[in-house]
Amino acid sequence: MSRNAKINTLLLAIVAALAVLPLALGLGDHKEEPFTGADGEAETAITEIAPDYEPWFAPLYEPPSGEVESALFALQAALGAGVLAYYFGLRRGRRQGGARAAAARGARPPAAGAGDSPGAGA
Repeated sequence: MSRNAKINTLLLAIVAALAVLPLALGLGDHKEEPFTGADGEAETAITEIAPDYEPWFAPLYEPPSGEVESALFALQAALGAGVLAYYFGLRRGRRQGGARAAAARGARPPAAGAGDSPGAGA
């Protein structure tokens, strides 16, 4: 197994442990809603500290249920992941295309970041 495969396997195991351990250890069993987000926890803490606190802003859109809110959050996360994947794929493709073009010319491919602008290193 190559070094990269070992690192990827270790990272995958860590991510799986982060997802499974809170459930397996029963963390949050003492709460009514055990795994709410930080927004809910903050709201609870604020109302305990200052019961007469009035928020400065109101939400622009209040989803009709928690399921709709979760679906919108998942959609937002998927769109963000898609944008990031597109960006990194585009960068990698450009780098590989530049390396192939340089190899076709018989020249050495430029180092990452070197010669990006005229006069660089001057």
